[in-house]
Amino acid sequence: MVLARALFPNRFCSSPSSITTFHAHPLKLPHSLQLPSHSPSTQLEAQCSFSIFQCRFSTSYANPEAGFGMRISLFQEMGIGFDETQVLLLNNPDLSLLPLDSLRARILSLQSLGLDRVAMNQLVSKRPSVIAAKELEPLLSFLRYGLQGQLEQAQVTRLLSAAEPRLLVGFPHKVQLLIDRGVPVDKIVHVLNNVSLPKALCNRSLDEIGKMLSFLEPFGGVSLILKRPAILNFDLDNQLIPRVQVLRKISGGDEDGVSKVLYKFPTILSYSGEHVMGHARFLRDFAGLEDSQIFRIITVFPAIITASRERKLHPRIRFLKECGLDSAEIFKFLSKAPTFLAHSWHENIAYKLVLLVKIGYKHRTKDLATAMASTTRTSCENMQKVVSLFLNFGFSCEDIFAMSKKQPQILQYNHTSLEKKMNYLIEEMNRDIEELLVFPAFLGYNFDSRIKHRFEEKKGVRGEGMSLNKLLTVSSDTYTTGKRKKVSAIGSELK
Repeated sequence: MVLARALFPNRFCSSPSSITTFHAHPLKLPHSLQLPSHSPSTQLEAQCSFSIFQCRFSTSYANPEAGFGMRISLFQEMGIGFDETQVLLLNNPDLSLLPLDSLRARILSLQSLGLDRVAMNQLVSKRPSVIAAKELEPLLSFLRYGLQGQLEQAQVTRLLSAAEPRLLVGFPHKVQLLIDRGVPVDKIVHVLNNVSLPKALCNRSLDEIGKMLSFLEPFGGVSLILKRPAILNFDLDNQLIPRVQVLRKISGGDEDGVSKVLYKFPTILSYSGEHVMGHARFLRDFAGLEDSQIFRIITVFPAIITASRERKLHPRIRFLKECGLDSAEIFKFLSKAPTFLAHSWHENIAYKLVLLVKIGYKHRTKDLATAMASTTRTSCENMQKVVSLFLNFGFSCEDIFAMSKKQPQILQYNHTSLEKKMNYLIEEMNRDIEELLVFPAFLGYNFDSRIKHRFEEKKGVRGEGMSLNKLLTVSSDTYTTGKRKKVSAIGSELK
């Protein structure tokens, strides 16, 4: 009340003739909130505008000082200070005419959506109409009850501040359209929380949204949207259609293949058609690959599109060519180990190359490239531990080289799993560790379901001398059939 009396010391004006009373008490606003004052006429216009606001405010309440003080108090609940409130009321006369009960109800409605003081301050300062616009009542009710208040605070703020109230009226109907087209009710909030609501819904008509959903239907539709809701942000004609067309072209019209790529890596739609075509041209010109081969690589590793052509693709393809690989071999390499194109050279590839050379691989050879392909799925740390493990079990670098030539995958196996199998080979199976030189594939079989199970089944029937190769390489069907025949034969002898 003291602040109100300081602003209006004697009386509120009831007619334009009272404007001169206000001239003796000019507003003192913070510099950032001061109205333009480039000329005396501008200052006079600002003062006159606020005086007119005084007149309007005074004619709306029997006790204007009390009404103004309560209004100030309500705005302070939203974290908006006294000076800022003056500017808001001056620039938005409708707020001064809004009944206090309506103002209080709207503030409570916004707070019920999870908006804190900071969010309320930012929202009302940017879009004061959210306080007064009657058109927003159905929307606020829908956010609170239809969506059960689960829309994130940041999303609510962006939604209410991004568009005029008239553009928000149809929001509930657009959400309902998504549900009608297949988005599960229990997933709709997930979708809404992960899109730009103004781009995806507010600034589009129901018809435009329907066309977007229809276009996406052959490529996964709702499943694709649920995996990456941000797809709804893209412009249909200028972004989505051209980008999908590029993938169709590279694939030779393989709709199923394009659908698999989009579902596996929907982020690919964030890259322009020219960007994707640039990667395809590079692989075609520098690596000598055909479009069908390029699309196959994209299918197994869509993230290749995110790799820089200059910093990633060029030096790695050049390495493969220096190792003597031709186009067909490069395609085979990349189909098997596509992540090679994305790994850091200095922190990953170079480190592994050093280890491979240390155990006996020669520079710029196909054997080195083959071994490199087998190590792309393991970390440098694990590969180092694998090499150290073999050395600790008495193998030389030459032995490791020989085993990896026969079974390149041994360099990528988990070192803990390898140690478990090697200990079982020695301690339980009573075998010489050097048997791995003959059959290193032993290390690739599942420990419980294959190695341990087969050994325990066989040791009582055939003895412990069976070769590792014969013990493990027989297929499960053959193994089971043979076992049944032997049991049947033993049963016949007992009769």
